[in-house]
Amino acid sequence: MSSQDKGKKPAAKAAGKPAKKAAKKTAKAAEPAVAAPVLSEVRAHIDGIDKQIQSLISERARFAQQVGRAKGPLKAAVDYYRPERESQVLRQVLDRNDGPLNDEVLLRLFREIMSACLAQQEPLKIGFLGPEGTFSQQAVIKHFGHSARGLPLASIEEVFQEVEAGHADFGVVPVENSGQGTIQSTLDMFLTSNLKICGEVELHVHQHLMSRTGRLEDIERVYSHPMSLAQCKTWLRQNLPKAEKIPVASNAEAARRARTADDAAAIAGESAGHVYGLKIVSGPIEDRPDNTTRFLVLGRELFTPSGHDRTSLLVFVRDQPGALYNVLSPFAKYGVSMNRIESRPSHTGRWQYAFFIDVSGHVEEEKVEKALSELGDYAADVKILGSYPVALL
Repeated sequence: MSSQDKGKKPAAKAAGKPAKKAAKKTAKAAEPAVAAPVLSEVRAHIDGIDKQIQSLISERARFAQQVGRAKGPLKAAVDYYRPERESQVLRQVLDRNDGPLNDEVLLRLFREIMSACLAQQEPLKIGFLGPEGTFSQQAVIKHFGHSARGLPLASIEEVFQEVEAGHADFGVVPVENSGQGTIQSTLDMFLTSNLKICGEVELHVHQHLMSRTGRLEDIERVYSHPMSLAQCKTWLRQNLPKAEKIPVASNAEAARRARTADDAAAIAGESAGHVYGLKIVSGPIEDRPDNTTRFLVLGRELFTPSGHDRTSLLVFVRDQPGALYNVLSPFAKYGVSMNRIESRPSHTGRWQYAFFIDVSGHVEEEKVEKALSELGDYAADVKILGSYPVALL
């Protein structure tokens, strides 16, 4: 190839680029221009949709009243509440969701609609570990909506007692944390209580350091629940190594104490800071970003299957070789997945233990029923704590 030929190809390429750009411009010019929306028309359209939404919510509320009348002369809101039905409705919401709102937002919206419709009869009374501003209160709102009436109580034991006595329709208590494990005081209550688990709530927990002044350098002591102190121990060691760490009954109680002195702080959720007028010093400060607490919903009866359930059991084993193996074998035999097992002193004798076991499925499902029937051959006693819908999000 001659030197002249070599020089021609770059020239040809260079000549082709303007032609391609011109062709693209011509193609763009040929496309129809999209007119910008007229703001007043968009707002008018939104107003029309709002009217339809309001009309449909009112229609739903009227049908909810008909459900009440169809059930007969019931006396209290607790008689109308069906956790398995709510779980089915909310799962359908998730299945239908194509955006743009995410699943969590849509669930919250529908939960509030269902909560308001149910409260037409009478608001549900829900006991929780108080005072106001605790994570337990957040779990109540997430599960029952704002139309339920929260009853802040002084201890987990009191939540059990108030539900058993009928002063509260349901109770919400923490049972385990993803990083710190089981709340033993909750498990121990099931050894003697006749209450049933009828739901569960998973709450992403974000801890914040809060004080009256909002200045880290002022802090000499930190109040919080022992579980929260443990969840933030690395951050505290790095940022407040000399501060006194004082455990209290709840994070809301910590916030209530911290508001009385400039040198005190609390570790709690943001809601507690709003309730008690504290400023956020830092947060989130939990050591694990996936920090999640699981709560149980306590009631007085078992409910029917929702289609996506979990069963909790309390099993007292016989004192014999291979006892635990024999207890667990029927679950494997019938293909029942075990989600959790935890041992606790049974309080029936020295060195005797009970096992808390969570399995997939409802007690009325055939495979779970068969496993439980064989379980009785190896266990001294089996107590069904509840069969309930698995937490949604």
